[in-house]
Amino acid sequence: MKAKRAEVLMIFAFVAVIGFVILGAKTQSGGMAQGPGAPQASASAAGPKKAEEQFKNIQVLKGVPAEEIFPTMQFIAASLGVECDFCHVQNAFEKDDKKPKQTARKMMEMMFAINADNFDGHREVTCYSCHRGNAHPQAIPAVMTEDSTPKANEGMGQSTTSGAKETGPTAEQLVDKYVQALGGAAAIDKITSRVMKGTIDFGGKSMPIDIYSKEPEQRISLTHMPEGDSVTAFNGHEGWLGTPGRPLREMHGSDLDGAAIDADLHLPTHFKTMFSKMQVQGTQKVGEREAYLVVGQREGKPPVQLYFDEQSGLLLRLVRYGETALGWLPTEIDYADYREANGLKIPYRWTLARPSGRFTIRVSDVKQNVPIDEAKFAKPLADEHKSPEH
Repeated sequence: MKAKRAEVLMIFAFVAVIGFVILGAKTQSGGMAQGPGAPQASASAAGPKKAEEQFKNIQVLKGVPAEEIFPTMQFIAASLGVECDFCHVQNAFEKDDKKPKQTARKMMEMMFAINADNFDGHREVTCYSCHRGNAHPQAIPAVMTEDSTPKANEGMGQSTTSGAKETGPTAEQLVDKYVQALGGAAAIDKITSRVMKGTIDFGGKSMPIDIYSKEPEQRISLTHMPEGDSVTAFNGHEGWLGTPGRPLREMHGSDLDGAAIDADLHLPTHFKTMFSKMQVQGTQKVGEREAYLVVGQREGKPPVQLYFDEQSGLLLRLVRYGETALGWLPTEIDYADYREANGLKIPYRWTLARPSGRFTIRVSDVKQNVPIDEAKFAKPLADEHKSPEH
């Protein structure tokens, strides 16, 4: 029984990664908090629900949009390297029985105060600043080891560069080179649909996956698991996730933003209009390749980092960030094995990594500009994804 339960939890954890949701977060989550310097929700009655309007026992995160609570809990879990039950009582998330939950409230208030008093309210200090993936703050510097190489996302959301060059191509030139390396703007813009079949690898397992994309910005992936299909979908304005035997889960906030980026078949030609400003911030290694780092700024949203191969011009990595009440959560996507399909180069392998896990998709077959029924992207009723026993 324990082995079976572990297997189910692993599958759910995978779905949480691919679907950008938080494993274990329940609608009764509580006890999170906001203080000075934290983002405020809209005061409009027509705006999104606030945390205290949707969840029980909110004490410090009052005023935070309710849709940011789950990502905020994921940020804490990633920063401390813990699971939900470290602070919360299972199935009674609003209770204050556990001391770590009470401590977490004090730590968040301290973090808000530090940023308000020392950084003009800008979020410079976060949970991760001190914890670095450990339940207890790291007070002693680590010694250097042979493999002590800083990650590209070290200090997530901040500009990190290595080997910066005084002269080199502009961000606009790098985007132009990328578009040409793929096959040109005309080849990109004539794509109206794409169907990909392959496998998805995670946790030592490999499962079949089908991905359907269609303009404008519609995308659905179907992972064929033993219990049924796991679904991640976006129809241009709504996103949802489905897991066999569990209720349909809607996307909100930064999850929708990420889904829209993934669904854009013409993303390479949209970069220049997508960003209000683009800046080259030196070069970094992506695997064994040297890449130019371009940071694209967006109005009202976290930046996006693009890593273009110095030689081929192809995009090797994209890093986007999800907004939470405490900090940014990174999603890193590495692209590889570019091949030509209908006159356009596309990656046949990509790896998506987040603090909660990672998976790799390997494409075996691609068809472009083929008919896809609009019904494929229709949002199902909330109870349509439950298994028969439910």
